[in-house]
Amino acid sequence: MEAKLMALAIETYKITLIISMPMLLAGLIVGLMVSIFQATTQINEMTLTFVPKILAVVIVIILTMPWMINMLSEFTIRLINMIPEFPF
Repeated sequence: MEAKLMALAIETYKITLIISMPMLLAGLIVGLMVSIFQATTQINEMTLTFVPKILAVVIVIILTMPWMINMLSEFTIRLINMIPEFPF
């Protein structure tokens, strides 16, 4: 029983990391590109770093939404199917 709960917790963390990875990578890559651009041009505008990151993350969310919903719904179905196996 305890091993099943630990496996479930580990799987939950893995799915959380996998689902959040595209958004985090998009923000990281755009932030790095904007930082390099700011360093080469010596422009220090705060909104220049914020707006492109937000736009990139929103675009990635829109593009990966079907995949994320599919992963979460499969995981939820597995959780619901596991309910009878756990004696409470």
